[in-house]
Order: sequence, then C-alpha cells, then structure tokens
Amino acid sequence: MTIRVVLADDQPLVRAALQMVITEAPGLEVVGEAGTGAEAVQLAESVRPDVVVMDIRMPGTDGIEATRLITAGPSKAHVIVLTTFDDDDYVYGALRAGASGFLVKDMALDDILAAIRVVSAGDGLIAPGVTRRLIKEFADRPLSAPPRAVDGITDREREVLTLIGSGLSNAEIAGRLFISIATAKTYVTRLLAKLDARDRVQLVIIAYEMGLVAPAR
Repeated sequence: MTIRVVLADDQPLVRAALQMVITEAPGLEVVGEAGTGAEAVQLAESVRPDVVVMDIRMPGTDGIEATRLITAGPSKAHVIVLTTFDDDDYVYGALRAGASGFLVKDMALDDILAAIRVVSAGDGLIAPGVTRRLIKEFADRPLSAPPRAVDGITDREREVLTLIGSGLSNAEIAGRLFISIATAKTYVTRLLAKLDARDRVQLVIIAYEMGLVAPAR
C-alpha cells in the first residue's frame, strides 16, 4: 500500500528536494505541498495523507499550531516535525501538539524515508541525536499541574510505560525486564489502546505527566 505524504515547509528548495527523493522511493507518494501551516492543515483535511512532514518555523500558523490542528481534526495523518538542534522549545510544544516524530534537517535522506515509513505504521520516532537529550530535558521541566492519574493499567504495564518514557526501545525494554521482544511489543500495543495514545511519542508524554519519569540530575 502506498504511503501518502504531504510536505509542509516555507522553503521551496527544501520541499523540492524532499519531493524528488520521496517520489523516487518505492511505496511513497507526495500528494501535496504547503508553504504555510494553514495550507498544511487544509491539505490534511482535503487529501487525507498518511504522513505530514512539517517544518516548525513557518509564517502565520507555525508548525506547532498546524500539528495541533491536524492531530485534533478528522485527518488520521501522523505528523513528523522537522527541527534543528537549537529548536528544543519548539519541540516540546510539538510533543504536546501530538507530533509522532522528530527529524533533524541534516539527517540522511534515507533516514527520512525510513522515518516516514515507521511513523505511518503507527510508531513514534525521534532522530537518534535528539532522543535521550530531548526526553531528559522534557522530564526536567517542572509540571504545572499535579501528576496525571491513570487507571486500568497493570503494574507490569506501568513498568513498561516508565521505560518507554525513559527512551528505551522495545529490545531494550525486553532486555531490562527479561522478556521477549514480542512480549514487549504486546505491552506497548496494550498501552496504546488503554491510554488512547496515537503512538509511542504520546506514551512518553503520558509517562512524564504521570510522574513515572524521574528527571535526570
């Protein structure tokens, strides 16, 4: 099945480069391009893509607000945010807005294609150079409200959620808990369903909001 992609970036050259690479990749198709966040929201509603690759800094409606509107709207699209290493404040906002992935603009194009496929499948992805630093700094930020209460998950699922919030992969969770990778995947799937989370990135946010992730000092 072909993965339908919308590109949102205010730089035409960036869109052109991504469009060329994605078009040549098997199983991927660019179904729209947007130069502003508002245009991205309109395209998400009209063409119903599987993935929106979204720049953060755009005129008018920025990538964060556009992400929030897309993930809250009728479109089932997953949003991948394009960022740079000095964009942490923007990335925290995009996490809250429901972004499923974060890519650094200087990543290899093959890695960007792989990320589109991963996020389309319903998993979350953060660029390797950002992952643990991002989660650490996000966890270090003080909560403005009491920890979120969540009922209906088992002690084991809570333990898995804590490890997800700490940035561990399924293989790392399996090794830490002495279970198979397939079992770890099953726990993640259950958590996604029970917590009504779109993807793994949202599970990280929930773990943080529940107070399960201990800030690194």
